[in-house]
Amino acid sequence: MKQLMAILVITTTLFGIQRDDPRQVIDLRGKWKFEIGDSKKYSDPNFDDKKWDEIFVPADWENEGFAGYDGYAWYRKTFTLSADMKGKKLFLHLGYVDDACAVYVNGKLIGEGGRFEPDFLTAYNQEQKMFIPSDILLYGKENIIAVRVFDTMQNGGIVRGKIGIFEHVDEIPLVVEFPERWKFKTGDHDDWKNPEFNDSGWDKLLVPAKWDFQGYRDYNGYAWYRVTFDMPKNYSDGRLVLMLGMIDDVDETYLNGEQIGKTGRLRRNGDISTNNDYIKIRGYEIPRSLLKEKNNVVAVRVYDGLMDGGIYSGPIGIVSEKDFSRWERKANRWNNYDDNPIDRFLRKLFSN
Repeated sequence: MKQLMAILVITTTLFGIQRDDPRQVIDLRGKWKFEIGDSKKYSDPNFDDKKWDEIFVPADWENEGFAGYDGYAWYRKTFTLSADMKGKKLFLHLGYVDDACAVYVNGKLIGEGGRFEPDFLTAYNQEQKMFIPSDILLYGKENIIAVRVFDTMQNGGIVRGKIGIFEHVDEIPLVVEFPERWKFKTGDHDDWKNPEFNDSGWDKLLVPAKWDFQGYRDYNGYAWYRVTFDMPKNYSDGRLVLMLGMIDDVDETYLNGEQIGKTGRLRRNGDISTNNDYIKIRGYEIPRSLLKEKNNVVAVRVYDGLMDGGIYSGPIGIVSEKDFSRWERKANRWNNYDDNPIDRFLRKLFSN
């Protein structure tokens, strides 16, 4: 077994550097509906917000008529997608939100930034970009975005940055593109790696996305993901690599019951070893002898030890080793470990 790994320090997240050039399909900058206070019903797409105030986005709400306000507030905005957007990978860009947010599209939670009380954690310096699952979108009809925001002090709200719906194109060509939702179960059992295991009773979770906002808030420990796929007919273009993006914290990955890669160390006696594994891109070479034409099963055993967990960032899919190597070289050049002072600082920071 040969393991391919691109170890990438996430300067894009911490410093706002962009590797891709997404195309904006809807501009959401402008007037949004706005209400101070907090109620779960505000996320309901059928809620009547006609009596709400209007506020410009992006801007500090203190400068939009709510000076001195700290606490909870909600934003709402409608948008319409044309039919030709079906099948596109669409992301909601919300810029920077001060301090914490939860984002709903058509009543479904698609992501969070920071954390609300009682375990408050600010995300005011993190750009908020969230994948919108295609199965919750309406095409040719009105969709509704609802954003819950909590601010503790000083300025608050959706304060700055690009605001809109963007189409993201994969940074690397995919030979196999997986479904948006994978089978998922907390706990740990060796049988769960086997392709014949019956996972029909498992939950379905969006991948990539943290499991915490998908019904498993603050879950730490073991969990498994499973997905089934078919190979393209007559594919014979060399060796292949399974890309699993970034996983928080460590993983063991199986294809049709055989382990093809791991990052970190998982042992059933409880010995867990991590070395900033949550910021490493997973790329595992696939032995062609393991592949079948139909009903291949990828099973991923994950351990999360603190805060957020799961397969939380892409790219996700099967790629040619040639394309993976090209992408890996590009990623390493971008990070430029030897010469980039930002990366030297981050390596020192994460090693402490």
